[in-house]
Amino acid sequence: MGIEIERKFLVKGEGWRWSTTDRRSSYPQGTSLIQGYLASHEQATVRVRIAGDLAYLTVKGKVENLARPEFEYAIPVADAQGILQLCGSLIVAKTRYKIPFKDLIWEVDEFVGANQGLVLAEVELQFPDQPVSLPGWIGTEVSEDSRYFNSYLARHPYSTWSDGLDQG
Repeated sequence: MGIEIERKFLVKGEGWRWSTTDRRSSYPQGTSLIQGYLASHEQATVRVRIAGDLAYLTVKGKVENLARPEFEYAIPVADAQGILQLCGSLIVAKTRYKIPFKDLIWEVDEFVGANQGLVLAEVELQFPDQPVSLPGWIGTEVSEDSRYFNSYLARHPYSTWSDGLDQG
C-alpha cells in the first residue's frame, strides 16, 4: 500500500508557464490527462486515468492530515478507454505540467472542458509537516477543501460554481 501526502494550491497569474518553458520551445510541454470516476464517497474513490500513452486504475482512501492510502495499477490503454465509457459524465480532463522548484516537483494542472479556468498546483511530500518553499505563482491553499478534489470536480464542474471563487 502506498501513502499519498500532498498539498494543493490555487495558481495565480501566468508566471508558472515561464517556469516550465523548455529553452528549445516557446511554450511549456505538458501531458494530457483524462480521468473518470467509477465510485466516489467519503471513504474512497476509484478512478481510471489515461496519461498520454499510459493508463492506470487507482483507489484512494480518505484524507487525514494531508495523507491518504493510494493503490495504483498500470492497465492497458484500451482497457482504460473501455472503463472510461462506464464513467458516464464523471470525467475530468486537464493538462499536467511538472515544475521543479527548491528540491520538489510541483504538478500544475490546467483544466479543460467543464472545469476550464481552474488551475491547481500540487506538491507531494514525504511527511505532512514537511516544510515547503512556495513559488511566487502559488495562491490560496486548498488542500483541505474537498471542492478541489478531482472527484468533486467531475460531479460539480468549476464552470457551474456561482459563489465567486477565484484563482487565489
